[in-house]
Amino acid sequence: MVKHQPLQVYERQLCLSCLTGIYGCRWKRYQRSHDDTTKWECLWSFILFCTFSLLLVWLYFWWEAHNDYSEFNWFLYNRSGEWSDGTVPILAATAAGFTYIAFLMILALCHVAVGQQLNLHWLHKATGPFLHIGALAAVTALAWLMAGQVARAEKTRFQLMVLLVYLSVLLTLYFIPLSITSPCIMERGSLKAAPTIIGHHGAPMLAPENSLLSFNRALQRNVSGLEADVTISLDGVPFLMRDRTLRRTTNVRRVFPERQYDDASLFNWTDLSSLNAGQWFLKDDPFWTVQYMSTSERWSVENQTVCSLEQMLKLAARSKSSALFTLRRPPPNHPHHHDWVNLSLDTVLRSGIPQRQVMWTVDSNREMVRKAAPGLQQTSVQKLPLDTLHHKGISRVLLRYNQASAQDIRLYNENNISLTLHSVNKPWLYSLLWCSGVPSVSSEAPQVLRKVHYPLWLMSPDEYCLIWISTDLISFAVVLGIFIFQKWRMSGMRSYNPEQIMLSAAVRRASRDVNIMKEKLIFSGQPQ
Repeated sequence: MVKHQPLQVYERQLCLSCLTGIYGCRWKRYQRSHDDTTKWECLWSFILFCTFSLLLVWLYFWWEAHNDYSEFNWFLYNRSGEWSDGTVPILAATAAGFTYIAFLMILALCHVAVGQQLNLHWLHKATGPFLHIGALAAVTALAWLMAGQVARAEKTRFQLMVLLVYLSVLLTLYFIPLSITSPCIMERGSLKAAPTIIGHHGAPMLAPENSLLSFNRALQRNVSGLEADVTISLDGVPFLMRDRTLRRTTNVRRVFPERQYDDASLFNWTDLSSLNAGQWFLKDDPFWTVQYMSTSERWSVENQTVCSLEQMLKLAARSKSSALFTLRRPPPNHPHHHDWVNLSLDTVLRSGIPQRQVMWTVDSNREMVRKAAPGLQQTSVQKLPLDTLHHKGISRVLLRYNQASAQDIRLYNENNISLTLHSVNKPWLYSLLWCSGVPSVSSEAPQVLRKVHYPLWLMSPDEYCLIWISTDLISFAVVLGIFIFQKWRMSGMRSYNPEQIMLSAAVRRASRDVNIMKEKLIFSGQPQ
């Protein structure tokens, strides 16, 4: 009696089932295939790759923009009239979409690695597109897949095309450092002194912006100066206010509900002094720092009032720090629409602060101001030609950090123009500007920048060249080894697999008993 033994033995392939099931809903063995991927699926794979690349750029953009989150939230407040952290939903949606697309990309690459046909499920097709060392390492890792495809391919033209595309990307990454310039690639002996730090609105992460407490917190962090935004009240008192209205940073909605949308300059100083300018900070927690405050610190914050320009200037005079303020002109119907510059200048002279400690940024009537107070540091908030700056007697320039190029910084330094960049809140940006030779920065986070005692990274050109060449050589050796190994590995495999025709299963199991049984079945039908 002949015992029948199965001619085909199947292994449980849980990992492969999960791989093809999640990507294309092909959970069963008979649904999988080693056939070439169709052009339609290749198109969807390309769309998936483009979506991944765009999300990667988008994620990188928001990571780079971390320094400007507070300005972004302030921009949203000016548009909507309500304060909220608008970066949270954007970052959450970006992280979710990037995670999802990255997961699909990994599944697609695994399909290529195991030789499975790509077949993206319609669910992913509907949702997917919407939702120098690091790049070199990624492309080097792709060598395993590229070498496998070249070794498997039977068409010489296809092999040549894959090789040319891959090698062109690889060579581009090898030589791209020739075009990379960074201020932090320099000799250590050429590094200048650290930029001085000016408290932008004081220390607004630790106390309400433009308040006396905020300026005191900044001075405790050894800032070199204080910066504020100034508005003229209805009775001619310059006071500190960043917004056009009082709604965000005071309790005007409770004290003067019918005037909450009025321009801040249409309030007199008596009304302004009666407003609370600290409770909003505890309620909104704009920088998520309230939870770290003690009870006494919260009490101090809660009892802040609107600060006048004279109060800030007297504080700067006592601490021997500089004072920088930008002045907003009152609206046309304001009684001090025409003499707003004179009121501000009189406040500066009356405060007793030495003129050399004040940076005057108002461009209107600048000649009159220079004659009345020749000791003031004339400061421009515009990027003007050097001839214009010298003609106007301007010795300082205040710009946003992305408005000054490396060449601008060098020209300002060579022509004795002191440059201040704002708003610099992150150590990496502070380090970059330090290496660039910027003399001073304005920051909302002086408590953070004061902890940066040396640039986060600084590399000499020789060190960078050594790392570049070493990385390229290691990558080249790894890629060459992978191609050689894949060629040797594929040449030892059988070129024919019956299961590719019948069930497209990746089972390669040889059994001597199965072969013997096949012979018995064949010869059992022959006449004796």
